[in-house]
Amino acid sequence: MDDQDTDNGGRSCCSCCLSFIFTAGLTSLFLWLSLRPDKPKCSIEYFYVPALNKSLDAHSRLNTTLNFMVRLANPNRDQGIYYDDVHLSFSNTNSSVANYTVPRFYQGHKKKAKKWGQTLPMSNQTVSRAVLTNGSAVFRMDLKTQVRFKIIFWKTKRYGIEVGADVEVNGDGVKAHKKGIKMKKSDSSTRLRNYFPICVLMNLLVFFPIL
Repeated sequence: MDDQDTDNGGRSCCSCCLSFIFTAGLTSLFLWLSLRPDKPKCSIEYFYVPALNKSLDAHSRLNTTLNFMVRLANPNRDQGIYYDDVHLSFSNTNSSVANYTVPRFYQGHKKKAKKWGQTLPMSNQTVSRAVLTNGSAVFRMDLKTQVRFKIIFWKTKRYGIEVGADVEVNGDGVKAHKKGIKMKKSDSSTRLRNYFPICVLMNLLVFFPIL
């Protein structure tokens, strides 16, 4: 009788442990799915090179600065984003023409940030090299930074963001596309990988048949 009671007690304890693991797994999976962050959405909303504006007089066209505005949107409903310094680089025909840095900042959930900037003047040769045979010009704009997500009272580790896009500039010196240009991630951009949900699912698959 004692052995039988001990055996039954052991089975009961084991069953309680497995039930706890199963419940904890389901809870963890639910929390991960509900709190899983998405990376910010970046787009080029304004792009202007006065030196390429054919309607300006010769003196005004000596202004070879590059003026722009990028929009960074936080798509997360419950997570804020801490940005490190946002590094912007501009190039054409694989040659760097200018750089700009947006200071680090915090962005609340479901918020959009518009960052305006003006680069240092480019050389006239650089501007001329960007012009195509049809009279338009093409520049490449790349964005690089690292972000941390604020989830309730804690912050995640840093994730790398590297996105970019080509910008076509018309005869007025502004971007040819009226709508914002979405900046797409490069191959070196860090993915938001998290193996925790995979482990949770494996636990569920193992313990569910036992229960």
